[in-house]
Formats: sequence, C-alpha cells, structure tokens
Amino acid sequence: MNEPLRKVVHLIFGLAIASFILISERELALYALVLALFAGFILSDALSRGYKIPVVSTLIATMERRDVMPGKGALFFALGALFCLTFFSKEVTFVGLVVLSLLDSITTLVGLRFGRTRIYNQKSIEATLAGFLVTTVALLFLVPQGAALLTAAVAAFAELLSPVDDNLIVPVVACVILTVLL
Repeated sequence: MNEPLRKVVHLIFGLAIASFILISERELALYALVLALFAGFILSDALSRGYKIPVVSTLIATMERRDVMPGKGALFFALGALFCLTFFSKEVTFVGLVVLSLLDSITTLVGLRFGRTRIYNQKSIEATLAGFLVTTVALLFLVPQGAALLTAAVAAFAELLSPVDDNLIVPVVACVILTVLL
C-alpha cells in the first residue's frame, strides 16, 4: 500500500465529488451516490471472495490498507456524502466534503512526514494542526471567517478523536456546524 498516493487520490476524488454535488441537480447527485455505493459494494464483495477484476483489483492492491474490506475508504466516503446530501443542502454538503477531503489528506500526509509528537491514537499534533490550518484557509474562500475557523477546529477535533471512520464522521460534523452557523 502506498499511503501518500492513497491520500492524494482521496484529495483529488474527494474534491471532484464535492464539485459534482455542487454543480449537479440535487436529485442527480443523490442517484449518482446511491449507484456508486451499490456498484462499490458489489465490487468489494467480489474482491473479498477472491475474484480478480481488471483495473479495480490493481487499484485496490496499490491503494487499500491491508486487512480491511476492499474499497472501504471509498465506500465510506460515498456513504458519508450520501448522508450529508440527504440531510443538508447541497451547498453545505459541498463544503463538508471539502473539509473531509482536505483535513483527512493533509493530516495523514503531514503526519507521515513530520509527525513527531503523538497525542492520540498514533496521531500527531503537527498533523492535526496542519490539517486544521489548511482547512481553515480553504474555508475562508467559501464561508465567513468565524464559520471557517470553528468548522475547521471542530472537524479537526472530530478527526483526531473519533473511533469511527473519519469519512463518515468528519463531513457530518462539518455540515452540522455549518448549518448552525450559516
């Protein structure tokens, strides 16, 4: 597994999915997410049963963590996006997915390279602060300053402490904060 590559792909596809949701009709985005989840679960099940699927098997072997359900990260990302789009506006969902894409990718990339001071569950203060700062700066272009700061802070805290996969928790936390503040 190549964790830096995995996180760069997470960032690119995450921002692409967020942008698709923003520019598409809400109903089309919902259908696309449901279709992606359904197809993803079929592929994941086939891979876990030992089937070799051209291109997909290679991608999973290159980017998936060992000993997890094949495609787990992508499936949880799609599920988190679907949940947010179901319960929040598409504009808020867009920002929530931007938060997830940036925060999750930056914290891991910085943590791998510069993480020295472990604070919780093998996560470092350097990574958490970098993720918070990058996410805050990006949000300053999307929402008011106070909302950017608080959303990034609460999402970074959730990413640091959550026992549940961050692809499920971070976008929901960000969407809740944004909905309260905007």
